Amino acid sequence: MTRLPLMLDVKNLDIQFLNKEDKSWLKAVSDVSFSIGAGKVLGIVGESGSGKSVTSFSIMRLHDPGATKIGGEIDFEEVDLLDLSPEEIRRYRGNKIAMIFQEPMTSLNPVFTCGEQVKEAIILHQKADSQTAKAKTIALFKEVQLPSPEQVFKSYPHQLSGGQKQRVMIAMALSCNPSLLIADEPTTALDVTVQKTILQLLLKLKTERRMAMIFISHDLAVISEIADDVAVMYKGRIVEQGPAAELFRNPQHPYTKGLLACRPSPERLLKTLPVVADFLNENKDMAVAHLLERNSYTPQEIAERRAKLYAEKPLLQVKGLCTWYPVNSGLFGKTKEFVKAVDQVSFDVFPGETLGLVGESGCGKTTLGRSILRLVEPTSGEILFEGRSVTDLNKKDLRSMRRDVQIIFQDPYSSLNPRLTVGNALMEPLQVHKVFDNDLRRKAHVLSLLERVDLKPEHFNRYPHEFSGGQRQRIVIARALALQPKFIICDESVSALDVSVQAQVLNLLRQLQQEFGLTYIFISHDLAVVKHISDRMIVMNKGRIEEEGFPEDIYNHPKAEYTQKLIAAIPGLTALK
Repeated sequence: MTRLPLMLDVKNLDIQFLNKEDKSWLKAVSDVSFSIGAGKVLGIVGESGSGKSVTSFSIMRLHDPGATKIGGEIDFEEVDLLDLSPEEIRRYRGNKIAMIFQEPMTSLNPVFTCGEQVKEAIILHQKADSQTAKAKTIALFKEVQLPSPEQVFKSYPHQLSGGQKQRVMIAMALSCNPSLLIADEPTTALDVTVQKTILQLLLKLKTERRMAMIFISHDLAVISEIADDVAVMYKGRIVEQGPAAELFRNPQHPYTKGLLACRPSPERLLKTLPVVADFLNENKDMAVAHLLERNSYTPQEIAERRAKLYAEKPLLQVKGLCTWYPVNSGLFGKTKEFVKAVDQVSFDVFPGETLGLVGESGCGKTTLGRSILRLVEPTSGEILFEGRSVTDLNKKDLRSMRRDVQIIFQDPYSSLNPRLTVGNALMEPLQVHKVFDNDLRRKAHVLSLLERVDLKPEHFNRYPHEFSGGQRQRIVIARALALQPKFIICDESVSALDVSVQAQVLNLLRQLQQEFGLTYIFISHDLAVVKHISDRMIVMNKGRIEEEGFPEDIYNHPKAEYTQKLIAAIPGLTALK
């Protein structure tokens, strides 16, 4: 068998960043080595902060040279990229080596159309005239399977869906026919079905163009769908690497075992998800054995829980709920068309239950959650909370009701005021609703909440930007708990987290439910996560309920074609069983 020539060979890579406060150097990557052959995909996997993106940025030489020290070798087609001058590296960057960045919305310029942005890259790198560049852009949009390429050319980023924006970014990366494509978390925030199509598209383009590819992700299940070889990074080092099939079948390093174990599996129902720390602590074998021994629900336990839950009266009843948005006006401003975001939806939620709400972006699940709280006003239908009509409440009574019904938003950073310390952000709802008679008692309550979500008292005086994503999610959970609610709507509350942090937050939500008797609606596009945490599931599509039932029934015997498509799109089902 002929061995393919190496496209990229990284040897003993070390990266340090300058700490501007005390002028010391902080090591981010240590002694990293890997190689990629033409037409092959290397998956680099690890949690946030492991050094994955830092490593890929060094290949592109995107770090600030005045605040970065890079040692080792990065040989691309037998040229050491670290030896090149800034002018020389620009001939490689974008031409022979291209990159798809993690967040397409922040990578695309909002004031230019998508077509103009890709056209500009072609004119810059290929010295093409405007007409030729436009024709090439539209051809690229066709190649990445964008609908109506001519229309997309004229569209602005905000007018496209997440998956469409990601395809525009792929087209831009391919515009100069690179030999090496670096994809940095290109599917993290996408629905599972969109994610699957993007992965299939990347593999198709890689094969047709004979590109080498580095695919970076925190999710081993996604990596299993696309990579030939895998490198696992932890704290700036590669702790394990090898052929993907072999690594998934027989992982050697405790960190790799932890990453594989902590993602919810649709195949089994666990009381508590394993976390990476279980596999890394000194007594890891004992901790993991104990976790697995007592960690699965028995059929009897499930039956007893359901009998207890559904013997109660519903806490929330939704009847024929519609939330429609006008989109087209006719003569004299009369509305002719509506977007039916939520259309004739009915269901009950019982005290202490977790009702999972799953579906793709745009299916209406977030609008439904906000309609229940009347953050979005419903068009018609009825919402009853504890037998009382929410739709008929005046502003004063609605505010009072919201003490009992809270929401955890999808993005914890944007839902926290950057000018307020965490302590003040958590005290604010207590002050608004006049809970406790002074701020001293409110502060004591907030400190106890921080402790309950595994944060420290000193975090009270810090600002949101000083925390990691997982810590910020714990802060917004604490804020939702501040008013001691009965009911919490969790809107995509773990979708952007590393799988290990996601496991910690899911475990925390379940512990809090048991401790405080909480009732949840848990909204997500990830069917595996919803199946893990839910007592019952509802599958939504185009504003309507496709099917509902117990998670194992929906997963094992899906009735709707749409549900079957969602299940088929869950990544890594074969490799990670």
